[in-house]
Amino acid sequence: MTTVEQAHAAAHALTRRPVAGKGWKAPIAFGVVTLLSLILFVVFARPGTSEFRLTAGRTLIQLPVIAVPTTLSCVILTGLMAVITVIAVMLVRANRRVPLWLVAIFAFLFLAAFLAWAGAGASIPVYGLLLGTVALSAPLIFGALGGVISERSGVVNIAIEGQMLAGAFVSAMIASITQSPYLGLIGAMVAGMLVSFVLAAFAIKYVVDQIIVGVVLNVLVTGLTSFLYSTVMTANPQMLNSPPRFQRIEIPVLSEIPIIGPLFFQQTIIIYLMYVAVAVVWYALFRTRWGLRVRAVGEHPQAADTVGIKVGLTRFWNVSLAGAVAGLGGAYFTLGSVGSFQKDMTAGAGFIALAAVIFGQWDPIKATLAALLFGFATNLQNVIGIIGSPVPSEFMLMLPYVVTILAVAGFVGKSRPPAADGKPYIK
Repeated sequence: MTTVEQAHAAAHALTRRPVAGKGWKAPIAFGVVTLLSLILFVVFARPGTSEFRLTAGRTLIQLPVIAVPTTLSCVILTGLMAVITVIAVMLVRANRRVPLWLVAIFAFLFLAAFLAWAGAGASIPVYGLLLGTVALSAPLIFGALGGVISERSGVVNIAIEGQMLAGAFVSAMIASITQSPYLGLIGAMVAGMLVSFVLAAFAIKYVVDQIIVGVVLNVLVTGLTSFLYSTVMTANPQMLNSPPRFQRIEIPVLSEIPIIGPLFFQQTIIIYLMYVAVAVVWYALFRTRWGLRVRAVGEHPQAADTVGIKVGLTRFWNVSLAGAVAGLGGAYFTLGSVGSFQKDMTAGAGFIALAAVIFGQWDPIKATLAALLFGFATNLQNVIGIIGSPVPSEFMLMLPYVVTILAVAGFVGKSRPPAADGKPYIK
């Protein structure tokens, strides 16, 4: 083995973190949720029939509507949840870990029971629920990917909100002037990267507290975009704030596949780009030399410096890359969703993306799933309101945050950030 290979092997060994020990968190969480399901869905059962519509009326291939008795379905699903809880207890007693797939099945059963109970006597558009989830999650996923890249290299990226807001503003202005959404997309990446330049310069070169810099940047970008919107954009909205939006691109045949087709093959270019970005970031982070270097400077910068990796430069460019990715999330608001820029239109999406990073344990795939959970909960609130469910809207608003607390505390165990995350490196 050459000296370079030995160095990379050492850096790779340093990036391995200890795995959390086996415990009772998952069985306890299962038991609490099962008890909640028993009280809500069985004791306070709602009579009637729940219908699940899997396809829209305009698709070529139609799936039949699934109609199930509400009370019986809730009893069966709650019983299955109780069985999984018992299995989880047996696994822990046998000193074995509760597998992730078992957690996923449990979560699906609870969700199915909730939808059946909430949709008693109504028809739930499952296809619309899934499409809306992807649409609402897109900016969160871009922001979460940017957060993963930045924090894996050792820099806390509190400024995701500012990077997204800058991307939204610049993309709207450039796309309006040029009438090209593609140029607006590039402008959003540049804007997010410029914001991250400031974060990287102060956090890496001048060793300023990273959290303080991120908060200040969020306030700065919010105030600057609001000022420019009020003084510049509103003066000539037709020229400066009427960007063309991306249209849906339907892939023949594949777009007609029930459920999967509209989700993956009937989307705008930004959504397709999001799917590619998730795969590329995951592969690059865990399967390439670049990813090994990024993880090394985020876990043990001194060891990475010893084997010849330039810690400061590596962190600087990865924070910049993270800003460009987050800027794409801002562009989605103006070029894929709303169609114009509004004051503070990100509405805290950057902070939710940061929560998805922590929830997802600084992993691109898990962070994406966490962002989808937030988007699903938000869209579920809209669907529940349409079908006239008795569930209070305030509960649906707080649902994603409650689920996050339960997941971090019980389902996914303890979240461990990169060892050097937020810690400046002075050579």
